[in-house]
Amino acid sequence: MSELERWIAREWDHAAAMMLKSISPREIIKERKHFRQVIIPKAGSVVASPVLAAYDPEPDYFFHWYRDSALVMDALRLVRDELPVAEELFQDFVRFSLDLHDLDGRKLPAHWREDANVDFVQFLRTDAQNAHGTAIPAETRINPDGSLDITDWPRPQNDGPALRALCVMRWGADGAAGELLRRDLAFVLRHARQPCFDIWEEERGLHAYTLRVSAAALEEGASWLETHGETHVAGLCRAERSRLEIMLDDFWMAEQAHLRSRFVDDGMPEKLLDMSVILGANHARVSGERYQQTLARLENLFDAAYAINQRRPPSRAPALGRYQGDRYYSGGAYYFTTLAAAEFHYRSGDLAKGDAFLETVRAFTPESGDLSEQFDQTTGAQTSARHLAWSYAAFLTAAAARGALCGARFQQSRDWGALPP
Repeated sequence: MSELERWIAREWDHAAAMMLKSISPREIIKERKHFRQVIIPKAGSVVASPVLAAYDPEPDYFFHWYRDSALVMDALRLVRDELPVAEELFQDFVRFSLDLHDLDGRKLPAHWREDANVDFVQFLRTDAQNAHGTAIPAETRINPDGSLDITDWPRPQNDGPALRALCVMRWGADGAAGELLRRDLAFVLRHARQPCFDIWEEERGLHAYTLRVSAAALEEGASWLETHGETHVAGLCRAERSRLEIMLDDFWMAEQAHLRSRFVDDGMPEKLLDMSVILGANHARVSGERYQQTLARLENLFDAAYAINQRRPPSRAPALGRYQGDRYYSGGAYYFTTLAAAEFHYRSGDLAKGDAFLETVRAFTPESGDLSEQFDQTTGAQTSARHLAWSYAAFLTAAAARGALCGARFQQSRDWGALPP
C-alpha cells in the first residue's frame, strides 16, 4: 500500500465521522440573537457546517442548503455498509424534505420583522419574497428546524430538487422516498429552463451546472418512472431532457476551448471559466472531451494564479479555486473543487492525474484530517467555514471513484474500494 493509499484510508474514516456531525445535529442549538431566533435542528436536516459561527470570522453555515444536503446524503450512501444508522438517517432526510413542502412564508409570526435588531432589518427578506407552494423547492436554504430562512439570500435556486432526486434514486426510491422523488421531478420539469441563481449564489441567469444536473435527474427519473408504469410522465421527462441537452450545446466556446458556466446579463466575464462546470459533470455522472478541455483550462488558470502552486513537486497537481478573481474570504483554493478534479480524472480512467490532485489535498490537510471550505492561495492555511460537510462529502466521492477505478487490486487493502461511485 502506498503512502497516498494509507492516507486515503485514514482520511476516509475521519471524513465520514466528521460529515456525520452535520446530519441531524439535534444536540446543537443555534441562537441568532440579532433575529431573535433559537434554532433546534430536526431529524433529517443537514447543516453545511456544524460550527456555530456568525462571521466572526467564520461564516454562519448553520443552514440546511438544498444543494449541500443532497450532496452530503449522496456521499453517506457510500458508507452505508459500514454505518448501520445510515439508512435511518436517509429516511429522516426524506421525511424532513417532504415536510418542507408545507412551508408558507405568509404564515410567519406577525411581528417577525419587528423582532429583529434594528441594525439587521436590512438583511431580512421582503414580504414579497416570502415563498409558499411551488416556490418552496426553489429556496436556496432553510433553517435546520424546518423553518424558512428569513434573510435576503439569493433566490430562486433550481438545482436543489434535481440533486435531491439524483440522491434519492441512488439510494432507492421506495415508499416516502418515491413520493419525494415525484415531487422533485415535477419541479425540475417545470423550472429547469428558467433563470435562477448559480451554484455560488452570486448571479442570476442560465447556468451549465443547473442545466446539467437537471438533465441527469430527468433522464434517470424517466427510467425510474417507466419501471413504475408511469410512461406518460417518463416521456415528458425525456423530452425535457432533450431540450436541456440542446441548450447545453450552446455553452461550448470553441474559440476559447472550454464550456462556459453561464449566460447572464451584465455578469462577470471571468466567471465563464468556472469549476462549477466540472462539479456539474461529477454530480450528473457525465464526462467527455469538452469537460476534459475545460478542466485543463482551469488547471492552467489556477496553476498560474495561486502562490501555493508555485514550485510544487511533480507529484502534485495545482490546487483549484472556483473562478478567476474570486474574492470570497481568501479567494483561494477549495477542498471540494480540488477534490472534484481528482474525482473527474478517476471517472475518466486517469489514475495518475487523479492521484496528483489527491496528493495536493493531502499536502494541505492537517494531521487531524479536518477539512474547512478553503485553504489560502498564498499560505495554504484553512479559511472560511470549518468542518464543511461538502468538503468531507467530496473526499468520500473522490476516494470511492478511485476505488472503483482501481478495482480488485485496491479492494485487497480496503473494503471500501468495492463501493459503487
